[in-house]
Amino acid sequence: MSNTTNIRLVIGGFEVQRRDFIQAVIGAAAASSLAWPLAWPLAAHAQQPAMPVVGFLSNASANLYATRLDAFRRGLKEGGYVEGQNVAIEYRWAEGHNDRLPALAADLLHRGVSVLVAGGGTPTAMAAKAATTTVPTIFAVAVDPVKAGLVASLIRPGGNMTGVVNLAVEVAPKRLELLRELVPKATTIAALVNPANPALVEPYLQSLQPVARALGVQLHVVNASNDSDLETVFAGLAQQRAGAVLIMPDVFFTTRAEQLAALSLRHAVPSIYEYRPFTAAGGLISYGSDEMEYYRLVGIYAAKVLKGEKPATLPVVQSSKVELIINLKTAKVLGVNVPQPLAGRADEVIE
Repeated sequence: MSNTTNIRLVIGGFEVQRRDFIQAVIGAAAASSLAWPLAWPLAAHAQQPAMPVVGFLSNASANLYATRLDAFRRGLKEGGYVEGQNVAIEYRWAEGHNDRLPALAADLLHRGVSVLVAGGGTPTAMAAKAATTTVPTIFAVAVDPVKAGLVASLIRPGGNMTGVVNLAVEVAPKRLELLRELVPKATTIAALVNPANPALVEPYLQSLQPVARALGVQLHVVNASNDSDLETVFAGLAQQRAGAVLIMPDVFFTTRAEQLAALSLRHAVPSIYEYRPFTAAGGLISYGSDEMEYYRLVGIYAAKVLKGEKPATLPVVQSSKVELIINLKTAKVLGVNVPQPLAGRADEVIE
């Protein structure tokens, strides 16, 4: 028996000890048993399809859009998509500089996004339209998207774009009425607009003129598109005898809600804006589309497109929920009397 350990085998033209051959086979088997459990999950993982990517483009900032992003993700979730689980989101922020939007849009498209969300109003939507005619795009705007040239029609958009429209222009006359109700003696009201957003300025001012005439109010249009403009505008309101300020809904102004509220208080001018952040920062009153509802709808539409629906056949939808918020602390500082019926209609009163 002892001689069997010395038996030689010829393998591939080489002689090997039988004992060495057996040990080599056993070692290979052991290595194989260790390698397979590690190898097959890697192979399976490599075969899994990559997560779709949503590109979110805005001319604002992430900090300002925290509430809107929560609502957007909620809409995605309602459609079956959760960030980090079955969808990835790439964010690009222009930080209030519209001239950066084309490059940021191009960057997202280079990333290979499945859906592009133009979530920063009309300037962002126009930048997205100029950047691509093929990648499905969801916009969030305040203007008529047909007149703006974004879609062919509201029912059948017809191209690669569809989205959600808020009530910024439609409820602008109501904002003027509310401001006059709070400041009944004001005969001149300043309409603060951003001339860098002409697609919104024209329909916005047109919607105000009939109501201004009916109320016996003269609208004095003032322009601001940078921080120094804002300081100049508010400093000159007294000379223009403007008894109040009506602020046009625009991302430039939204990104400066705290500054606008502070200027209104410093110059003792009652002001109204569209969104809650203005009133929460010390502005007198806000009235406009509910941000949460608005961006939830954007998220729902992004999910629809991720599931394969085509923007060309997805009708443009309108966010119809509005909210009225009044800051009573600011009213007291400005010496403004808030009628009880108006306070009773408010969705929120800040005291």
